[in-house]
Amino acid sequence: MDSRTSAELVFDQGLGDIFSIRIAGNVINEDILGSTEFGCKVVGAKVIVVLGHTGCGAIKGAVNDVELGHLHFITKKIQRCIPTIKKLNPNISEEILCQHVTKENVIQGIRDLRTSSSIIAGLEHDKQIQIVGGLYDISTGIVEFFDN
Repeated sequence: MDSRTSAELVFDQGLGDIFSIRIAGNVINEDILGSTEFGCKVVGAKVIVVLGHTGCGAIKGAVNDVELGHLHFITKKIQRCIPTIKKLNPNISEEILCQHVTKENVIQGIRDLRTSSSIIAGLEHDKQIQIVGGLYDISTGIVEFFDN
């Protein structure tokens, strides 16, 4: 959910080539799960990419504990990984913390997809789909992929 990270532009695809589901902070909720299940089981998507990006406002909001209306539904999910990162790096700067949280949040999103949806877990187990993480650098346009 960021104008700098349109999946079709990032992956050089046309309209209709990607089943794109967007949400601030790329967190997994029931709506995202339902859409992902539909995209894979019904439409036939073969790869799920949980894509984070540099300079993410939702990540910065979570790191800074921003309170705003319903934003806490997103930031609380992102904040799950902050204590572990801070424990390993007690003097970490906000910029570096945001970088680490961005990647860990993608990893957590992958875990949430696998543990919250028996449909997604079954499709992955049967090798009908693949789930990967990615980090999009908005300054270079490069996506770094990783398995988890």
